[in-house]
Amino acid sequence: MQDSSSVGELAKRLRDEMDRYSPGGKLPSSRSLVERFRVSPVTVSRALAQLAAEGLVVTRPGAGVFRAEPSAPAVPAGDTSWQEVSLSADATAELVPRAVDASGVLATLAAPPPGVIEFNGGYLDASLQPERAMAAALARAGRRPGAWGRPPVDGLPELREWFARGVGGAVTAAEVLITAGGQSALTTALRALAPPGAPVLVESPTYPGMLAIARAAGMRPVPVPVDTDGVRPQLLEAAFRATGARVFVCQPLFQNPTGAVLSAERRPEVLRIAREAGAFVIEDDFVRRLVHEDAGPLPPPLSADDKDGVVVHVCSLTKATSPSFRVSALAARGPVLERLRAIQVVDHFFVPRPLQEAALELVGSPAWPRHLRAVAGELRIRRDAMAAALRLRLPELAMPHIPAGGYNLWVRLPDGTDETALASAALRAGVAVAPGRPYFAAEPTAAYVRLSFAAVAGVGEIGEGVRRLRAACDEVRG
Repeated sequence: MQDSSSVGELAKRLRDEMDRYSPGGKLPSSRSLVERFRVSPVTVSRALAQLAAEGLVVTRPGAGVFRAEPSAPAVPAGDTSWQEVSLSADATAELVPRAVDASGVLATLAAPPPGVIEFNGGYLDASLQPERAMAAALARAGRRPGAWGRPPVDGLPELREWFARGVGGAVTAAEVLITAGGQSALTTALRALAPPGAPVLVESPTYPGMLAIARAAGMRPVPVPVDTDGVRPQLLEAAFRATGARVFVCQPLFQNPTGAVLSAERRPEVLRIAREAGAFVIEDDFVRRLVHEDAGPLPPPLSADDKDGVVVHVCSLTKATSPSFRVSALAARGPVLERLRAIQVVDHFFVPRPLQEAALELVGSPAWPRHLRAVAGELRIRRDAMAAALRLRLPELAMPHIPAGGYNLWVRLPDGTDETALASAALRAGVAVAPGRPYFAAEPTAAYVRLSFAAVAGVGEIGEGVRRLRAACDEVRG
C-alpha cells in the first residue's frame, strides 16, 4: 500500500484482519503498521480512530491499541403504548384529564440559545441578583451549629416568624409553613383545597404554572377576567354561583402577566364574595419585593384583612433573589392549616435546613434592604426603557397598563397577528418572547406577548431586543 492510499482503505484492511486478535488482544504498534502498509503515521492514526469510533478497537494512551471486548447484547425496546390508556383512564365525564402541559412554564425556565436576548425570562438577571450577599449568607449558615441537621417539618421558627411579620394582620409564626419555592406552595395549596375534577376559579389571564398545577391534578380552571384594577367582583360572584367552586386563585399585587393591582374598593368585595360562597382564596403574593422605585405605598396582603381564615397566603424569596434560592411560605388559619401541613410533609418532608439558615442570614443582614432598594431603582429604569423603546419602534403594539412592580410588560398585538408565528420569528431574529396564549384558561380575547425587562443584562440589551422584535414583526406581516 502506497503513502497515497486512503484512510478508508487502511481501515478496511484492518477491519478484515480483526479476527486475528482475541477480544482484548493488542494490535501491532503504529510504527509496525506504518512499515507494513507503507503509509504515513497520520494515515495510521486516522484509520485507528475510525475503528475506535465503530467500537472495534480501544485506544489506551501509553499502552497501545486493543481489540474491543464484545458489546453486551442490545436490550429489546419495551412497549410503553399501554401508558396512553392508563394515563387517560380518568378522562371520563366526571373527571378532567390529568394531562400535564408544561409549555407555558418552560417558556420562562428554558435558557435561550447563546446570543438570544431573554425577553421571556421570569427571574432577575445575574446582574440584579444579590450573589455576593447570598454566598456570604450561605457560608455563615453552614457554620451555624446544627446547620446540617434535620429541621422542624414546619420550618425554622425564626424564619416562620419573619414571614409572619411580612404577611401582616393577626398571622402568627405558628400559622406559617416553610416551603420549597412558590410553585411548590401553590401545588400544596391547590391539592389541599380542591379534589380532582373540581372547578377552580382563576384570573384571566393568569400565571401558566398555576394552570399547569390545576390541570395536572385533574382540576378544571375556570377563568374570571381582570382589568387594571384586578379581578372583576361581579364576574367573580357569578362564577362562584355558576360553578359551585370552593377555591379562587389570585395575585392581588402586580398580577402576572398584566401587572394589575387589586383596588382598595375591590379587596373587601373579593373577601366577602368568597366567604359567602364558602370558598378559599389562594393569594399568590409573589412579587411584593420587586416593587419599583416610583410605586408609592403598597397595599397589605389580602390575608391582613382576613379574620375568618378565607385566605391561604403564598409568598416567596425566590423572585427577589435567584431561581435557585427556593424558600417560600404558606400562611393559613383554622383547620385547613393541618391539611396543608400534612400534604407538605408527605410531598417534601421539609425544606433543607442549610437553605433555611441561609435565608435567615440573608434577610437579617444589612445587604438585604440595600439589595431591595437597588432592584427597585433598576427595575423602574428598565421598565421605562422598554416602554419607551416599544412606543418608538413598535407603536402598533398596545400596552394596556404600565405596572409599578414586577418584571414584565403585557403587550397586546394588532388584531389578526399570529402570536406563535411572531414568537418563532422573534427567536430567529435573536430575541425570545413569551406568547400570551398559555396565560389563558380559555379562549383569549386577543393576541398578546409578555416581555420581561428583568431577565436581561441592562438597558442596552433592552433597546437591541426591541429592535430585533421590530424585525420579527415586519417578517410576520410580510
